[in-house]
Amino acid sequence: MLDKKSVQRYLNHLTPLPTSFEPGGALKQKVKCVLFDIYGTLFISGSGDIGPADKKSPQIEEINHLLTQYSIRKSPQTLLNEFYRAIKTRHQELRNTGVDFPEVKIDRIWMQVLSTVDTSIVRQFAVEFELIVNPVYPMPNLGKMLSACRHRNKIMGIISNAQFYTPHLFRWFLDSDLQELGFDPELVFYSYQFEVAKPSPVLFRKAAETLEARGIQPSSVLYLGNDMLNDIYPAKVTGFQTALFAGDKRSLRLRSDDPRCKNLSADLVITDLDQLIPHIV
Repeated sequence: MLDKKSVQRYLNHLTPLPTSFEPGGALKQKVKCVLFDIYGTLFISGSGDIGPADKKSPQIEEINHLLTQYSIRKSPQTLLNEFYRAIKTRHQELRNTGVDFPEVKIDRIWMQVLSTVDTSIVRQFAVEFELIVNPVYPMPNLGKMLSACRHRNKIMGIISNAQFYTPHLFRWFLDSDLQELGFDPELVFYSYQFEVAKPSPVLFRKAAETLEARGIQPSSVLYLGNDMLNDIYPAKVTGFQTALFAGDKRSLRLRSDDPRCKNLSADLVITDLDQLIPHIV
């Protein structure tokens, strides 16, 4: 069901909003592996990040149309209220088990809200809902940058707050799956799979352990993300080199009011993905 044709009408062009940042910085060591965040870094995110819709979502009419399309007899506001309530409940359940930054499996949330166990319908609905409230589009030069990493034999991976539909973005927009683009399947870590989200360092540690088992030390790894707290902070704690993507005002998160970010800086700052290429020779 999650083929490009089924979501084509939502795949509309977006352009990054410029920031006041200038590219700069330098890496201390040669990079053997590059790990990426997805939303707000590799893909423009209309809401700035993956996450639940705003309760006062401006796309209420589109949500209402979606509900009609799926014969769901609920108002958009009722749906959103139940959606948030289910997420909050699951977050608390996970916190009770010791998870500091819980993540949900969104298809399970929608099964509960829509009162159905039909996985196919639930997943299609979840994808359309997400693309309505959080439209996405590739950042400029995404394909060029990934190609440069691949041709220079850099190991590539992902650490991202994400859901089951996230990997489909690459097929929908780049007509290739992750492996065809050069990503190592053992180095793809999505928050929903572990029910733990960034800024928890859990996913970063898992990536570091996988790489260290191959003889690659954290200092030879570069992590690229758009959020100082969710990306740069846990990457630094893990020992990775870091690059802040500051190319889209929607998604740039400096978090200057958070004590963990007060004296934190990234090794690199880039405002376009192709600016990463000279640093991965």
